[in-house]
Order: sequence, then structure tokens, then C-alpha cells
Amino acid sequence: MKQIKKWLLVMVLFSSIISNGQEKKKFKPEIKWNMTSQIWLRYSDFNEGSLINNEITNNFMDISIRRLRIPVYSQITPKIFVYAIFGGNNYNFKNKPFQLEVLDLYLEYSFHKAFEVGVGKSGWQGLNRWNIRSSSKMMGLDSPLFTLNSVEKNDDLGRLFGAWVKGQFGKFDYRFTFNRPFIITTAPNGEVNFSNNLPRVKYSSYIKYQFFEHESNKSAYQIGTYGNTKKVFNIGAGFQFQENATSDGDAMLPTTTFYDMKHWALDSFLNLPLANDAAITAYLGYYDYDFGKDYVRNVGANNPTTSGGTDFNGAGVAFPMIGTGTTWYMQLGYAFKMTEILEQPVVIQPNISIQSSNWDALNDQMTVYDFAVNFLFNGTHNNKFSIGYQHRPIFDATTIQQKSYKGMAVLQYQVSLK
Repeated sequence: MKQIKKWLLVMVLFSSIISNGQEKKKFKPEIKWNMTSQIWLRYSDFNEGSLINNEITNNFMDISIRRLRIPVYSQITPKIFVYAIFGGNNYNFKNKPFQLEVLDLYLEYSFHKAFEVGVGKSGWQGLNRWNIRSSSKMMGLDSPLFTLNSVEKNDDLGRLFGAWVKGQFGKFDYRFTFNRPFIITTAPNGEVNFSNNLPRVKYSSYIKYQFFEHESNKSAYQIGTYGNTKKVFNIGAGFQFQENATSDGDAMLPTTTFYDMKHWALDSFLNLPLANDAAITAYLGYYDYDFGKDYVRNVGANNPTTSGGTDFNGAGVAFPMIGTGTTWYMQLGYAFKMTEILEQPVVIQPNISIQSSNWDALNDQMTVYDFAVNFLFNGTHNNKFSIGYQHRPIFDATTIQQKSYKGMAVLQYQVSLK
């Protein structure tokens, strides 16, 4: 709490200094903030050989805070916007004490709606819709984490220090970003991984065409579903590029081979209110990732294990989520007309997400299924229960072929305080 108060004071002082020198008689800046948290009650069927504190554990039930976000922002003049997010992910029985981080802290200047520039630490990146999504307004139980393709490698929960330009003109929405990744200190050892060299600038862009209602580009984070409140249909395309981002060995050795990181993607998003007060939300995207030869990374969201794992997947609930190769990703959800449950107005929204990836390092297609049902009280994400189940493939450590599936069931409660 002391950290929050300290950074709130910084925001107040920062906004006061700038606003006192610019248009103080014409414009009254206002600082806004809110807090959103997602609490998980989960049952996990672990990958073989998983350990918690060196004890073999086949299945496990736990309670955790999947995310905590405290955004603070202010339009301090008609042209200057300041934005910050405090929070973190995966607060569980392994974390003591919990620590809040400064996830975002940046400044934007608007020359025109079609041309705005920003600088600071942020999630402004290009490539696709979902690497810049709002975690508080998702349709699925969790975000498609593979789109955060360098998460916690050379970034901070998808955030980097950098600069960007963005804008909207006509039906087009665009962003171009220039970010400096964080330093990697551990050298790859034979297999391709992020390199321990001088981090080159990461260039990225995403451009979308909006057929119906326009979405806001005030923040970097895109909405997962609008329910029956907004008619949206977009198509988009983007890329990411970083020179010498990965290598197969220590950057100081002359025998090391370096690889440029080269990604591109195409996607589309639909949110369609229906005449019966229901709504359809759908997404389809194609991704082409190139991290270098046979790169693959096992990731398990909010993984409760501490080590182990005899499957190729590694420990806990991990699976080969990210790699060099191609991916199809889709989401489909249906929000029913608002009804009453226990005298409370509720929108029920079942949905499914499928990631199907052809990673070069695997001998079989990697397909993971996520099923969820949202219960949105008063039709908003501010008070929401979700029930979800993830069906993940297990790959044999020797043959690198799929041998089975295992699951993870989650009951999530999300609350936003404003």
C-alpha cells in the first residue's frame, strides 16, 4: 500500500508541474484510477514428474491472485496524457511477500487524432490484436499467452521501454513502436534462446481497418468482448522484428550463431449485437513466428510447481505454447440476453478458444482447447464469475510426439473497484 501511495504522489506532482505551465485557466485536469483483481480457485492435473518443494505431486488444488491491476491516468492538458499501471501477476503460495510493480508509466502527446506520440514503459507493441489486450475485459478465462511471445524473457509482463506513434484516420487505426528489450544475463547453451548480447531495438507495427464502430486507441490494451454494446468488425496485420534477438550459445563466443526475430500476423475481430439482445464475439488469427532454428518454449499460466517434469512439456501445467512455426488461433463466444439469477441481472457468455500450432521443434501439431462460461453481473466485467477448463496436449520427451491430454479447471472471480 505504501508503494501505491508513493506512485500516486508521483503522478499528482507530475501532472501538477505540467498543467500549471499549460492552459491552467482553460483546462482542469482530473486524475482517475481503478483496481481490478482476478482470483483463481483451481484444480490441476500435473505433467508427469512434477515437483512442489522436491515432493512428487500428480494433482493439486490452489487459490491465487492471477492478476492485480491498478491503472492511474490523467488528461493533464488537452494535448498531454499520462498513464500508469501498478500491479502484478501470479500471487500464490510461492510468493511471500507480494510485491507491486510499476508495469506502465508513460506520457503521450497528441498533435492530432491521426498522429500521437508516446514515450515511457508500456505495452505498446505491434503484431496482432492480442499482444495489446485488456486483461480486465477478456472473453476467455485467460488471455492467449502465446501472443506475448517474449513474455518474461526480455520484457516485463509484455512491457518494454520505448517510443511509439499511433493514430486513427478514416477507418484505419495504426501504431508503430520502437522498444529496447531488457538485458538477458543467462547465455543459451546449445539450444536457441534469447541472446545475452547488447539488446537491439525491437520494431513492431499493427494496422487495422474498422468497418463499423471505431474502437478507442486511448490505451494500448484492446477489448476482448463488448457484449451487445458495440458493433465492431476489424481486419488487421502486423509485424515484429529484432536483430540478433536469439542465439544458440554465449554471445561472447565466436562459434555462436545469432538469429533475427521475425514475426508477422493477420487477424480479424467481430463483435455483433443481435436483434434478440444477445451478441456474438469471434476472433480468427494466423501467426508466423521465427525466433531461430527449432526454438520452442513451454509455458504454464500461474504454474504452481517449483521444478521437475519428465514430459517434454516440463513441470506442472506447462505445454509447448510458443515457438518457431505457424499458429491458427480462434475464439468464439455467445452472450445471451440478460436474465435474472437469484434476483441479480446476469449475462451468461459461453465461449471456446483454440490454439493450433505447427512448431518446427515438435513432431506433431500442438493444439490446446480452452472452454469457459462467463457470468457477468449487470452485463459488465466489473463483477464477473467465470468457469473454465483447459485441455492441453502432453508430448513425449524422447519422441517429441503427442502422447495424451491433461486438464486444468478454474473458477475465477473478477472484481473492479472504481
